[in-house]
Amino acid sequence: MIRFIIAAILTGLLFGILDGLINGNPYAVKLMECYKPIARPGINVPAGLIIDLLYGFIISGIYLVLIPALPTGYGMIKGLTYGLGMWFFRVLMSVLSSWMMYTIPGKTLVYILLTGLAEMLILGLLNGLLIKR
Repeated sequence: MIRFIIAAILTGLLFGILDGLINGNPYAVKLMECYKPIARPGINVPAGLIIDLLYGFIISGIYLVLIPALPTGYGMIKGLTYGLGMWFFRVLMSVLSSWMMYTIPGKTLVYILLTGLAEMLILGLLNGLLIKR
């Protein structure tokens, strides 16, 4: 249980840090200008931190449930497989929906796909290495 709590907290914190790095760098800011008309003028950092910590517990909790269904006996491979699944359901499906419904530059969509893949693989790997059944 302690390993789960540690993994969940680290996942939530890392999720927030990675989101900040991915979306706050100058290249991303330029790519995300298409969202400017609907974006909020500021970010509620305390609420964002709480939400990211909650996401960390959800991500780690779902991983704990799925461990028996993930391939191989190695935590690293299980974590990477889980990260790939998260990327599919969280990032890829969102990008495809955005591509179909909105006018968003292709560069922006590719950036979201690639950075989302890296982020989800890192979070999955973290859980795979820390949570054992």
